Amino acid sequence: MTALTSNGFAQAHATFNHVWAALTLEELYRLGVRDVVLAPGSRSSPLTMVASEHAGLRCHCHFDERGLGFMALGIARGSQRPVVIITTSGTAVANLYPAVVEAKLFGVPLIVLSADRPIELLDNGSNQAIDQRDIFSRHTIVHHDLPPPDAEIKAAFVLSTIDQAVDQQRRTTGPIHINCRYREPLYPGRCLVDASDYLAPLGRWLTTSTPWSDWQDSTAIPGPKSEWETFAQHKGMIVVGRVEGNADDFQQAQQVVELSKQLGWPLLADVQSQVRFDPQNLIHFDLALHDVRFSAELANAEVLLQFGGRLISKRLTQFIAQQPWQDVWLVEPLPQRLDPDYCVKRRLICPPADFIAGLPEIPEQTPWHQLDSLQRRTSQLLEERCTTFSEVGVCHQLAQLAEGQLFIGNSLPARLMNMLGTHRQTPLRVLANRGASGIDGLIATAYGLSCTCSEPTTIVLGDTSALHDLNSLALLKQATQPQVVVVLNNDGGSIFHMLPVPKEGELLERYYRQPHGLSFEYAAKMFGLGYSAPNSLDTFAAAYTQALQVGVTLIEVTVPHQQVADDLKALGLAIRGEPREQ
Repeated sequence: MTALTSNGFAQAHATFNHVWAALTLEELYRLGVRDVVLAPGSRSSPLTMVASEHAGLRCHCHFDERGLGFMALGIARGSQRPVVIITTSGTAVANLYPAVVEAKLFGVPLIVLSADRPIELLDNGSNQAIDQRDIFSRHTIVHHDLPPPDAEIKAAFVLSTIDQAVDQQRRTTGPIHINCRYREPLYPGRCLVDASDYLAPLGRWLTTSTPWSDWQDSTAIPGPKSEWETFAQHKGMIVVGRVEGNADDFQQAQQVVELSKQLGWPLLADVQSQVRFDPQNLIHFDLALHDVRFSAELANAEVLLQFGGRLISKRLTQFIAQQPWQDVWLVEPLPQRLDPDYCVKRRLICPPADFIAGLPEIPEQTPWHQLDSLQRRTSQLLEERCTTFSEVGVCHQLAQLAEGQLFIGNSLPARLMNMLGTHRQTPLRVLANRGASGIDGLIATAYGLSCTCSEPTTIVLGDTSALHDLNSLALLKQATQPQVVVVLNNDGGSIFHMLPVPKEGELLERYYRQPHGLSFEYAAKMFGLGYSAPNSLDTFAAAYTQALQVGVTLIEVTVPHQQVADDLKALGLAIRGEPREQ
């Protein structure tokens, strides 16, 4: 029987590698980690075995490291906790690169524990050995290359290394990479290694459940003080970008809505804002910016208050860049510039609720604008043109039908969901990978998010994005809540119809759009998912409503590749009052 300390930490382990692995994972648990995602591998056995035996850690598995990284990203975003990723050595680590890039740009607390060969096995032909030191380059906020476990190195070295790395992660949220070098043996032998003498100097750590060292942050966020009263006297507008989607962020986003009412300022909320479908939001502002009267009225704004960055609407970002603002404030908890057009005059690094709580009270002001009535015409035109079975029609309908949480893919789905929909009575949590805005790992990210949610999860993505992450359909069978995957299949990258790419000869089709001619019916069968292929808005609504009730369903929406470009072009012409091209 293995001897345990009074707090349950084992003093005997399979190998000395397992001793360091146990110290690492126990300290991470004490610092708040609850979820570990693992891919199979031999060199990572000490970490895998310890994680599987830890009573406080939930383990999630996937055979594809690229999908594994994005699953961890989703779990971390949904739980608002750091998530550990364990991989073996070699290209397994390199497959995490896209997820690590996204985590850095989005400020997601991933902790990569990569197993590695000892240094003497590098660059000499040893199997599965690559140089993993700082493999993620500038895309991590902390990197440590640990030496192989050695009884001559104090156990406190391992614990304090973890403590410092996690503290840096709390101050500058993003991914950590800890490279763990293990010499053989990697698996249990006949006898356990008694580490009681080695662990004894840890003293109190062995009898408590607190971390080895406590890092405190005493830095207070300065408030806007008296400048706010001057700022608030101007004609202003409020733009809301990404506000991450847990229950607390719904409340934070609602405080922004109340602030816009108090100030009498128009609210333009991105689909990632958690208040996109609130009645206070000018929900069709992206399309209404086609209307010169709407744009001219909005241009009367003198100051801009923005919460959250990474706006999806290109028309809105262009409008912001062209305005001669008297002042621009950006409130965002991530310490990143998030100012692509260099308009921001004051940068406040804090959550929206903290900023609003520090504001002095001002009397409620009468709205200075007529934007609601000017937007009404755009909304009417949109409703008239969303009655056909198309990507526009399906996305518009999905915005009303979706329940629980909606994860939107990049490329066309993000743009469509940001344009379409109407105000809702019930809130809808909407999330996206808009850090690097890649089309990889979207299914895995959505699955990870679903692991933290007791409601249904819907993902809407393009066909090329679905092909990029096809392996992650295998994860969905493990879901405990209904999962709906809506694939908009326009046979390739139809967004290129809307970009100024060369169209001579084969250039557009062969080198940009790259049609594939594939259907997802047999992919659904291969991975044991339900499947539906509606051919009208009514059958889509019926299939989607049924899919929300039980199991995992892939709904394939097959449409002509040119249709969405034509639909959006015609809608823009109608809003601008220009004749439709013949």
